[in-house]
Amino acid sequence: MNGQQSSTRSLKPALTLMLLAPIVAEVLSGATRLSYIFVLIPEILVWGGGALIIRELVRRWGGGWVSMFLLGLALSVAEETIIQQTSLAPLPWLANHLMYGRVWGVNWVYFLFMLGYESVWVVLAPVQLTELIFPRRRDEPWLRRGQLIAVCVLFLLGSYIAWFAWTQRARPITFHVAKYNPPALDVILGVLAIAALTGLAYAFRAATPRQDPSRKTSPWLAGLAALPLGFAWYALITLVFVPRMFLPMWIPMAGGIAWAALAFFLVRRWGSSAGWGDRHRWALVFSVILVCMAAGFSGSSAWPRMDIIAKFIFNLIAIVLLLLLGRKIIDREGKNFNLP
Repeated sequence: MNGQQSSTRSLKPALTLMLLAPIVAEVLSGATRLSYIFVLIPEILVWGGGALIIRELVRRWGGGWVSMFLLGLALSVAEETIIQQTSLAPLPWLANHLMYGRVWGVNWVYFLFMLGYESVWVVLAPVQLTELIFPRRRDEPWLRRGQLIAVCVLFLLGSYIAWFAWTQRARPITFHVAKYNPPALDVILGVLAIAALTGLAYAFRAATPRQDPSRKTSPWLAGLAALPLGFAWYALITLVFVPRMFLPMWIPMAGGIAWAALAFFLVRRWGSSAGWGDRHRWALVFSVILVCMAAGFSGSSAWPRMDIIAKFIFNLIAIVLLLLLGRKIIDREGKNFNLP
């Protein structure tokens, strides 16, 4: 009995991450609403399984968040070009309207947004949140080799279910648009990009910034600064659904890449500050999740009333739980936040 209890206890962080990844990225954001909450099952396998696999690989490599970010990009490329292919196929929500940012068979503005969204909100934020919940297990793998293989199998199964449900059922039946078979070259390039990003993640496994004792960052500053960084990213997806055809595509593409580089630089700089700890990590995670919850209401005017109420309740519960976690972290560290 003790062995079973120990095994269950050791799997708690892994199971928590598998649930948190789709809950944060899909449910709290409103991308997956109550009226079709059943799709959460394959999302747990794909997003939850993918985030867990990424976290396990990075911990086995001895890497940090840079490696995790690069693998998050690889997971996003897999989703956008192989699994659901949403960055290759014309978006069904736009029906027959001209799509902004689609060139050479790729939805470039949508793709750029998803690269950032799926690497941060699917991987980095849920992993960080889970490690804040289980701080003593932060630096160690959570799965044995056989368990990791089982999660990989579940990930592949979930990917097939997601591919079939979206490309073969939802597009032609729900949205009444033709099935789309992407060119083989696009899929091959996606596979090569995944391989390249995985190689970079391994190569940069030791890319941990050195602590600078002369620089300090307040948790409040990190948390508040993350809000405009996150909300500005949503301007990309706004352009897709509320297009500004007079705006050349290269402007949001260049601006988005520059903005992502700025966010990367700031987070890396903050992480090298003296005293960077769980209060800072919590502030970043809280702000990042708050961004997706608030921005997710932007398209809710066309939702059923039930979905709007459910999202509001889910978001409220999440905020309360995050605040309780923050209080627990303060008590754990035995100190209060310092104002900047």
